[in-house]
Amino acid sequence: MNHSLVCAETVSRVSSVLNRNTRQFGKKHLFDQNEETCWNSDQGPSQWVTLEFPQLIHVSQLQIQFQGGFSSRRGCLEGSQGSQALRKIVDFYPEDNNSLQISCPCFWGGWSVPLEALDLPKPEWEP
Repeated sequence: MNHSLVCAETVSRVSSVLNRNTRQFGKKHLFDQNEETCWNSDQGPSQWVTLEFPQLIHVSQLQIQFQGGFSSRRGCLEGSQGSQALRKIVDFYPEDNNSLQISCPCFWGGWSVPLEALDLPKPEWEP
């Protein structure tokens, strides 16, 4: 059974917040388990989230849920260890709906990279 590795020591960053309204649309809503709230980014060429974990993690699954009216056509998962530069791990192609989408390496079309130990995964998507 998979569970979220996000904990109190996980540092999150986002590309932007809609109208800079962090109270209503801030990153704190990414993991609050409340379907009535969400992080909402401003418009731009791409939106992203970084999660800096206090320990190395193995990415075995990526879960994304878009809310009403916005869905990405293409995304990319990047990652790094320690002070290394971010590097692309895999592209992914979300469906155009607002259901929870779960992506696993076995669905990533021959992903030849083994489950890597990362402490800074960064999913990014384009409108």
